[in-house]
Amino acid sequence: MSTGQYGDGAGKGGGGGGSIREAGGSFGRMEAAREEEFFYKQQQAQLQKLKEQAIDQKTFHEEQLKLHKEALERHEQHLRELKK
Repeated sequence: MSTGQYGDGAGKGGGGGGSIREAGGSFGRMEAAREEEFFYKQQQAQLQKLKEQAIDQKTFHEEQLKLHKEALERHEQHLRELKK
């Protein structure tokens, strides 16, 4: 019978071994807390990486836009010279 909280264990009496988390008690709750912390930190690292990639993409596209504007200006200048 489980109370529904992480780390409270799989039940009373006997048991077939298993993880500390399944055993319940304070060790089970501590292990559950460590697991939650691990996944939280992992998620935060993934979000940070996504943010950095988005910033890198924005910077790349801004640089490409600048280069294309410069190329467009050169071509327009060349066309103006040809019309003279």
